[in-house]
Amino acid sequence: MTLANYCLIAACLLPVLSAALAKSKGYGKRRRDGGFDNHNPRSWLANLEGWQARANAAQANGFEALPLFIAGVLAAQQMGTAQGRVDGLAISFVMVRIAYIYFYLSDQPSLRSLVWAVGLAISVALFFI
Repeated sequence: MTLANYCLIAACLLPVLSAALAKSKGYGKRRRDGGFDNHNPRSWLANLEGWQARANAAQANGFEALPLFIAGVLAAQQMGTAQGRVDGLAISFVMVRIAYIYFYLSDQPSLRSLVWAVGLAISVALFFI
């Protein structure tokens, strides 16, 4: 398995990490005491505020970013692109997405938008390298 393929797995797990952070407010509490409501999780998550609400938004954006990245990696590999180039872009994408989550959680919208654009550019670049 290539490094880019491991990056696909990592990129798929980042939204799950963001979701866990969003839900952390409710860990260890009963549902009636404000703990996570697994009977109605979307409604519970919609009522979050602050960094946990931003973690939930980062989760959604993480899932939205995945299809283009996955397709880009697979297309680059299928076209026979030098694996080192694919690996480098894939690692860059994962690092940028980690920065994206950090900037989202720390409420830095300008930097968040900048790294989002870089991640998008990396995904598109995979089709053209």
